[in-house]
Amino acid sequence: MNIVFHGKNAQTFFDGFENLLEENHSIKLLPDTLESDEDIACYTSADVIVGVKHDLSLPSLKTIRLFHVPGAGYDGLDFSLLPSKTVVCNCFGHEQAIIEYVMSALLLRHVPITDADERLRKGDWKYWAGGASGLRTELSSESIGIIGYGHIGKELAKRAHAFGMEVSIANRSRIEASSHIKKSYALDDLSSMLKDVDIVVNTLPLSKDTEGLIGHKAFEDMRSSAVFINVGRGRVVDEEALFDALKESRIASAIIDTWYVYPTASEANPLPASLPFHELNNVMMTPHMSGWTYGTVKRRQLTMARNINKLSKGEGDLENTVST
Repeated sequence: MNIVFHGKNAQTFFDGFENLLEENHSIKLLPDTLESDEDIACYTSADVIVGVKHDLSLPSLKTIRLFHVPGAGYDGLDFSLLPSKTVVCNCFGHEQAIIEYVMSALLLRHVPITDADERLRKGDWKYWAGGASGLRTELSSESIGIIGYGHIGKELAKRAHAFGMEVSIANRSRIEASSHIKKSYALDDLSSMLKDVDIVVNTLPLSKDTEGLIGHKAFEDMRSSAVFINVGRGRVVDEEALFDALKESRIASAIIDTWYVYPTASEANPLPASLPFHELNNVMMTPHMSGWTYGTVKRRQLTMARNINKLSKGEGDLENTVST
């Protein structure tokens, strides 16, 4: 088959990928912007495309059998432009990395390791056990509300419970309470959960149903001491509502990893939003890094290779098929 890795994002999954395939295939790496006749011909004649985007800016696809997104989000695809028989699949495998990110960010609020290290190097024993000045708080004293119970939400609930936190879930379909979930809410009743927890984590993907779901009302419902974390898609959260809640201290703080503005070919290093989040002192900003580890790349490579191997052998039931 003719396999194309389209764009910089897709090409980060190329190294070592060929060794995972059970048959020999033609594999080409194409840039994000297709300019030469050769690149355009290669793209349009592909049987498999690994990429994050297909829209009217790209040539029509004629022979494609599988469009494989190398990540979870597929909002860059215009499904109406794909041939009717095209199978679309995505990848996960980022749960472990994202959970480590979330728990690390939360633990740093309670365990001042960096500050303790810097102080002790100067002979300052502020945190020495036995002294009142060094007492610190514990993560287990806080409750957490997780919006969405997919791959990320499920793993986060387990880990948060393991740290002794009280866990609540808000999901489209109500989740039964269990050993690690104390309370479950329907997404339509998100307001009730937001009023009841110390930490709120969004894990939802972007869709027409979720865009702007967390808006002004949601931040009004949160406690003034609440910490908001976004490791889902940026635009699930209304940008102005989040900025205003932080600027006016209607919530205590936020940890934001997914954004509203991303690098492009013409602007390699933009600020991540149209509003000046970087001027606020109650937000921790990271560049959509929570799921990006060697382990994530390897797990996603294996998913894509298994699907291509099945497709090549004429087997059905590909993993993580997305409805078009």
